[in-house]
Amino acid sequence: MSKCEQCIVREFSSLKALNKEELLKMANCKTSYTIKKGEPIFEEGESVNGIYCVKDGVCKLSKLSANGKDQIVKLVKPGELLGQRSMISDEPTNLSAVALEDMEVCFIPKSEILGFFNNNNQFSMNVMKTICGDLKESDDHMVSMAQKTVKERLAETLLYLEDTFGKNEDGSLHIQLSREELAGMIGTATESCIRLLSEFAKNGLVNLNGKKISILDKNKLKRMAE
Repeated sequence: MSKCEQCIVREFSSLKALNKEELLKMANCKTSYTIKKGEPIFEEGESVNGIYCVKDGVCKLSKLSANGKDQIVKLVKPGELLGQRSMISDEPTNLSAVALEDMEVCFIPKSEILGFFNNNNQFSMNVMKTICGDLKESDDHMVSMAQKTVKERLAETLLYLEDTFGKNEDGSLHIQLSREELAGMIGTATESCIRLLSEFAKNGLVNLNGKKISILDKNKLKRMAE
C-alpha cells in the first residue's frame, strides 16, 4: 500500500494542504485501483460518494448527448481530482470519466474528505479555487465555441494536446483521440474533422499516420488558433 505522504501527485491538487496526520488518515481509508484503457472510472448519473485522485494516466470527462454522441468536456491528467463538485453539491455525477490509457487512481471516501473540510481551512479554500478554475475554463471554452471557426478550434485543440500531454518518441501526440472524439471536442461532425485534418496535412501543418497525429508546424497552427 503506497503512503499518501510519499505520493508526489498530491502536491498538484487541493490535497497539498493536508498535514501529516491527515495524510496518514487518508492512506488508511483510501482504495487504489488500476483502470484499463477504455474502462470507466464512473458513469454519468452515478453517485460517487467520494473523490478520485489520479495517480497515473489520463481520462476523458464526457457527456452523452441526446443523439448518442460522446461530447468530451475535459481531459484529466495525473495530480487532478475527480468528483469534487458532485460530492460538495451532493448530486450524482453529470459526466462520465473514461480512461484514455491505463490508469492508477485512488478513491477517498466522502466522510473522510468532509472531515478535512471541517478541520482544514486551507484545504476547503483549495477545493473552492479548483472548482472556480473549472468554471472559468468552461466559460472560456463556451466563448471559444461561439466565436472561433471549427478550423481555429481544431488548431487550438491540437496545440493543447501537445502542450498538456506531450509527444511520443516518434513525435506523434501522446494522447491519441479517435477522429470522433476530436470532433466532439471541437464541436463539429466527424466528417468535417476528418476533412480539416486532411487539409492541415496537405498544407504541411500536421502528419497523419493511421490514428496518430504529429504536429509539424507549431507556429502556423498557433497563428491559426489565434
